Amino acid sequence: MEAMELNSNVIDTPPRDAASLVMIRDGAQGLEVLLMRRHTDSSVLGGACVFPGGKLDAADSSAELLERLDRSPSELHARLGEPELSPAHAAALYVAAAREAFEEAGVLYQQVGNAEVATVDAAARASLSAGETFNALLARLGLTLDTDALVPWSRWITPRRPSVMNKRFDTRFFLAVAPADQIARHDNFETTETLWLTPRNALIEYKEGRIDLAPPQIMGLAHLSRFTTVAQARSDALTRKPPLVEPESFEEDGTRVLCYPGDERHSVRERALPTPTRLVWKDKRFEPPGGFEALFQE
Repeated sequence: MEAMELNSNVIDTPPRDAASLVMIRDGAQGLEVLLMRRHTDSSVLGGACVFPGGKLDAADSSAELLERLDRSPSELHARLGEPELSPAHAAALYVAAAREAFEEAGVLYQQVGNAEVATVDAAARASLSAGETFNALLARLGLTLDTDALVPWSRWITPRRPSVMNKRFDTRFFLAVAPADQIARHDNFETTETLWLTPRNALIEYKEGRIDLAPPQIMGLAHLSRFTTVAQARSDALTRKPPLVEPESFEEDGTRVLCYPGDERHSVRERALPTPTRLVWKDKRFEPPGGFEALFQE
């Protein structure tokens, strides 16, 4: 497959709000993470492997939909850790993450009454694809979204000079354990392949050119490679504030470099992630200056 091309345009438009779900499970080789291959015709990261996610829709903050959450907007606002947002806006980001996971992967984090449930109506996803709204679907099935399952993990804002696409997003990533009795499946519309891989194996697949990854996925997988179990990763997310990551780019010896908080060239001195603080564009791939093994070093 062709490697992702580098974008050198400067974009002046404000970033759009978005949400993404980093779904994990315990596998035979340790912690595994879900990656979905986006359709090659997609206007955003076409052909790349991503965590399920997408832009925030206006309907995600509707009063009717927010009433279908297991926690109040004020509780979710406090968990997200962004005081500048309204509670309704913060809660809508949880909705967007859950909705996108259902649309793209067919996994629905839900409750019936006060009981968490794993099964989902087999026709529900098809109904959503046919035009039924997410709110109408939840109301018809009498479901409540299980926001307790979604743990705020990180926040990434695309730089004005983005690396691989022509759009800017302010994306909140949520970590969530895959429901035991639901099976993630691509929809053959937005996504064309479903991959469960250990973080290390996913990065090896990227290194060897079998999959494409954008920088947030590269760094997210490097972060997850520090954990061997779902419990470890979830505990880490629950005990810290989601870091804000605003990559900054520059040219060095004719090579594009992306640096992250804590790097000597970044405007924020405090390190945000337990991963390398920069990536360089080399052989049509991003990698740390010290090579791919640096992604797995503390």
